[in-house]
Amino acid sequence: MTPAGYSLRSQVNGYGGGALCAFETELFGVNAETQQIDRIDPETGAIAPLTRTDGARYGGLVADPVGTRVLAVREWLATAGREPGQELVAVALDGRVTVLHAGADFYSAPAVSADGRHLAWVSWALPAMPWQVSTLWLAEVGRRGELLAPMPVPTPEPASVQQPTFAGSRLWVLSDHGGWWQPYEVDGQGREPGWLPLTERPADHANAPWQLAESHHRALPDGGWARVCYHQGVGELWLSAQAGATPRRVAPECVDFRGLQVYRGRLYALASRVDTATCVVALDTRHPDRPEVMVLAGGERLVPATSLSRPRPFQLPGERDVNGPVASGFYYPPATPASSDPPPLIVNLHGGPTSAAYPAFNPQIQFWCQQGFAVAEVNYRGSSGAGRACRLALAGQWGCLDVEDAIAAADHLVDRGLADRRRLFIQGRSAGGYTALMAMVRSNRFRAGASLFGVSDPGPLRAQTHRFESGYLDWLLGDPRQHPQRWRARTPVLQAHRIRGPVVFFQGGRDSVVVPEQTERMAAAMAQAGVPAEVHLFPEEGHGFRLRRNQAAMLAKLLAFYRQQWA
Repeated sequence: MTPAGYSLRSQVNGYGGGALCAFETELFGVNAETQQIDRIDPETGAIAPLTRTDGARYGGLVADPVGTRVLAVREWLATAGREPGQELVAVALDGRVTVLHAGADFYSAPAVSADGRHLAWVSWALPAMPWQVSTLWLAEVGRRGELLAPMPVPTPEPASVQQPTFAGSRLWVLSDHGGWWQPYEVDGQGREPGWLPLTERPADHANAPWQLAESHHRALPDGGWARVCYHQGVGELWLSAQAGATPRRVAPECVDFRGLQVYRGRLYALASRVDTATCVVALDTRHPDRPEVMVLAGGERLVPATSLSRPRPFQLPGERDVNGPVASGFYYPPATPASSDPPPLIVNLHGGPTSAAYPAFNPQIQFWCQQGFAVAEVNYRGSSGAGRACRLALAGQWGCLDVEDAIAAADHLVDRGLADRRRLFIQGRSAGGYTALMAMVRSNRFRAGASLFGVSDPGPLRAQTHRFESGYLDWLLGDPRQHPQRWRARTPVLQAHRIRGPVVFFQGGRDSVVVPEQTERMAAAMAQAGVPAEVHLFPEEGHGFRLRRNQAAMLAKLLAFYRQQWA
């Protein structure tokens, strides 16, 4: 629908989200280049600017059809004479911008009731991240679209709340004050707000809100609902066709669902499977006993079924402790084992670190399995998807619990005959690269490691990181002024002399998060200690490689590096 070369992408908070919203006959999106809201003609694809706000960017777009306006989060950048900050705004279809609420450090995408009379949203304050502590707000909407007496709605315990949505006039929201991100019906009236649980299932119903406008639950007609529930790392989709109906799991062939939307009796979502690319699906919710899943886009089968490696869930031995449940993950065996001997294993660590690995199709994992490697994706303590206690376990423990779990996962798979103890490798991207480096510092389990634009010196990162994550490192490692020894012990560049095996680094020349100088210092420190280090710089890449040719080149160089270690 959009012309060649035009891209939709928000950069609010650095991670964006909510870059598109739709009315019946009009579309509005965030222009990736200008970060302003554009009007997109669905018939001709013509693009016309809606906003022209210098020094600001937009995200979390939500259509308000009753108010005939676009609701959004506006983020002001640090410019001459202006402090950075955010506001909840309404943009009229003639481009006029009205500030609905200001004063909080951060805002999430709002939700408007079907009659347009109520608005709900979430805010949070520095130094917290939105998955630690946040606040639900509720307000009536006046005749001119203004908010009347907006009030915070306190949770029974300090909690992270997310994804408010309306079911008619009822407000539903996900909160983890009970230990899990579970759905509640909220009565925000009166001095004692009511929080009615909508499920007793002890499971997360969303993942960490790195982006705006995530959607994992929706109201259906006739009092029904659709929800994603995470169980052992798999995102299950559950439907209740009407009030009081028995919930049913649908589309069990899929392992994750995101972006749930309801329109004219159909449920739409982004669905992931283990064997195909992500797809856009539609389900007719009026027939829950035989819901037909229609693939509208995507879903390409990129690897033949005969050579596909399917994920096998695993859980480390042990019991739940003060740091939450034990670590778990997914094991991918080699697609074509070379012999009956245990295969070489790559322990792959997700970024974040407050994120998670899912068993969705990943072409890079399939690449390794086709080359004869096994791959273990580890959801260490501190990952999302296993409750609040697990998610918050890394407070002051980054570089410890995650490293312990990565090592324990490798040992567990070796003990079960699923990996060769002599050919263990570890790798990670961004925060996962930090964990991989710390595992090489603290252990001799791994023959070699790889850091893909990974953090090797948290100190400079703390000083230069963007506003959204400005308090994150102090939460992960503690205040460096109060814990200088801890920071020194968990800074890979200062512990390079303890690394016992070779490490390869892949770095983007335009990376503003992990700057090239950080990786160069790490490699130089290893060289000074007599530890082999190999650096591959991709000048046109940033934090995360986007160009396909560079992704392919990185895999080829990394494969050659691993094979060289046992040649």
